[in-house]
Amino acid sequence: MKAERLCHGEKNDFIEYCIKHRSEVDDSYLYDKDLANFEPNEENPTFIVRVEGQIVAAASLIIDDYHRRGRNGRFRIFHSEKQGFNVYSLLLKEIIKYTKDLDKVFLFVPFVNKELSEHMEGLRFTIERHVFLLVNELNEIPKISLPDGYSVRPFQPGDEEDWCNIRNTAFSQLKGSSTPITSAMVQKLVSQPEYLEGGLMLLLHENKPVGIIRGAHDEYESEPAMNIGPIAILPAYQGKGLGKQLLREALEFAGKMNYKKTMLCVNADNDKAKELYLKEGFIQVEGVTTYEYFLK
Repeated sequence: MKAERLCHGEKNDFIEYCIKHRSEVDDSYLYDKDLANFEPNEENPTFIVRVEGQIVAAASLIIDDYHRRGRNGRFRIFHSEKQGFNVYSLLLKEIIKYTKDLDKVFLFVPFVNKELSEHMEGLRFTIERHVFLLVNELNEIPKISLPDGYSVRPFQPGDEEDWCNIRNTAFSQLKGSSTPITSAMVQKLVSQPEYLEGGLMLLLHENKPVGIIRGAHDEYESEPAMNIGPIAILPAYQGKGLGKQLLREALEFAGKMNYKKTMLCVNADNDKAKELYLKEGFIQVEGVTTYEYFLK
């Protein structure tokens, strides 16, 4: 048994494998729209294992500009139908040959995937954090009550620099999000398939942008849902209840867009944020463990 680099002619077989098993892994980059744009190249080094001509295991990394600036690679998929440590070890050994100039690779493993979790320690991965998925069924949307001098408006062309400043400043110490984003990345948000007109919003204090929130189209359990995030407030304006009001703006927007559910993710150690979300009607439905493998 050996791991082979995926070639372009095998792309459809790989996509079929991802679709078959995406319910068992973190599917953040395994939606149909993501797989439709997938190409096996330097940004997406991918290896497969075949038995009797059929793919039985696959590993694929995402090393785009954002991840490369953070000196890390994220697994799109790391999965094997064949039970046992050896197949995962084989895939990892091959794929890390294509991680030049990176410090680590990481992946999210759902709590329910106990088999892969059990292999992580043997593969020399360590736990970085736990992340929870929360869902709000919008049975009741709390009333918005912004303090005097504050307002919320939709994102406009030219807001890219303010959006970056708020997000990067607020997330500079947040695990998993500390790599700064760029204005070019913000500009791309409005051209993505999940973009919702009016879904990007800025919180203003006397016309100065001090907070951001994004609502984007997504799915949960094969039904439409609005994904909320990022939610960010400049440090000088935190602790004033503004995050709660900004979240309620997003929930109200979701209701106007006829969504029946909203969803968001929160780090397990971010107690204040999780407490806020639970009080605002969210419930925890899933969880994943973030594992990281240091290359140096």
